[in-house]
Amino acid sequence: MSSSARSALLAAAGLAIVTATATGCAQKDDGGSAGALQVTASDRACEVSKTEFPAGKVTIQVENKGSKVTELYVLFPDDRIVAERENIGPGTKATVTAEIKAGDYEFACKPGMKGDGIRTKVKATGSGGDKRSPELDAAVAAYRGYVLAQAEESLPAVKTFTDAVRAGDVEAAKRAFASSRRGWERTEPVAESFGDIDPKTDVREDGLEPGQNWTGWHRLEKSLWADNRIGDEEKALASRLDTDIAEWHKRVGTAEITPTSMANGAKELLDEVSRNKVTGEEDRYSHTDLADFKANVEGAEKVYELLKPVTVKNDAELAKTLEARFTAINTLLDKYRADETGYDFTVYDKVAEEQRKELSDGVNALAEPLSKLAAAVAK
Repeated sequence: MSSSARSALLAAAGLAIVTATATGCAQKDDGGSAGALQVTASDRACEVSKTEFPAGKVTIQVENKGSKVTELYVLFPDDRIVAERENIGPGTKATVTAEIKAGDYEFACKPGMKGDGIRTKVKATGSGGDKRSPELDAAVAAYRGYVLAQAEESLPAVKTFTDAVRAGDVEAAKRAFASSRRGWERTEPVAESFGDIDPKTDVREDGLEPGQNWTGWHRLEKSLWADNRIGDEEKALASRLDTDIAEWHKRVGTAEITPTSMANGAKELLDEVSRNKVTGEEDRYSHTDLADFKANVEGAEKVYELLKPVTVKNDAELAKTLEARFTAINTLLDKYRADETGYDFTVYDKVAEEQRKELSDGVNALAEPLSKLAAAVAK
C-alpha cells in the first residue's frame, strides 16, 4: 500500500476556482460526453474539463495520457478523501461515480502514485445531491455501524499483538499479527479516508515518502520475520501502533459515507487485493497475504449486501453477476484454509504460481462488475 491516503469515501463539499497556472493543472472547455467531467492526466498535467459543476451524482472520466501509472483523488480542502481511483495505467481510462454536495474540493492527479499530486480547485454548486432514499439511508447507517464495530474489535486484537511485541515474545507476536489487521482490512477505504493515519500504520518500506519514518504493522512484520528479533525500538513502535489505531477508532465515526462511496470503496478493496495481496507484496515477510485477502473480500461483500436491495431494483443482471462472483472467490479462498469459519490460511509463499494466477483471475472477474456498482446505486 502506498503512503498516500487512499479511500473510496464520497461526501459533500465543493471547490474554489483557481487558475491552471496556480495549480499546475490546465483546463478544457467542454464537459465531455453525457455531462461527465473529463480529466486528462499526464506526467506533468491534470486537465479538468470544468472547475465548476452542479452538485449531486457526478461521473468523472479519467484518461491517462502519461507514461506513468497515475491515480485521481477528489479531496476536501483539508485533504480528506472524498473519492479516488488508483492504478490508472498509461493509455487507459477509468470512471468514478460519486455523490458530491455543494462546496469546495480539489482534484489531484498523482503520476507515479507518489506525493501530493498535481492539483486544481473546483466547486460543486447548487442543491443537487439533497434528494434522499430511505433504502440507501438505511444502507449507509448499517455500514457506519459495521465500520464502527470493526474499529472497536480491532482495539483488543491489536493490543494482543503489541503486548506480545512489548513482552519480547516473537512467536506470540507472529501468531497475533494477521488477526490484528482484520478489522482494518475489512474497512480499509474508510480507514484510509483519514490521510494521516494510513501512512503511520500500514505503509510498506517501498511506499515511504522522502523523510518519512517507517512505523506501523509492516515495520514490525519485518523485524519479526526477516530479523527474528524484538528490540527497544520495536517495543516503542508497538506502543505507537496502539496510539495510531486508537486515533483511528476515535475518528472513524466521523467519516463521510455515502452510497456511492461505499460502492467505490468495495471496488478499492478488490483493487487492493489485486495490487498487493495476489502479488504477495503486502505481507512480504510473514506471507499472511491470504488472511488480508479474505478480509478485503469480506468488506467488499458487506457493502454489496447492504446495497443489494437497490442494486436488484436498478440493475438485476449486475446483482446476479455479483452474487455468483462473490460465491466463486469465497469458494476459491476456502481451498487455502482448513476450517471454513477460521482465518488460518496457507502461507502465501507456499502458493504456487498457477494457483496465484487462479486467484488473480477470480479477483479480476469480481472487480469488473463491482466497478459498476456505484453507477447502479446512483441511478
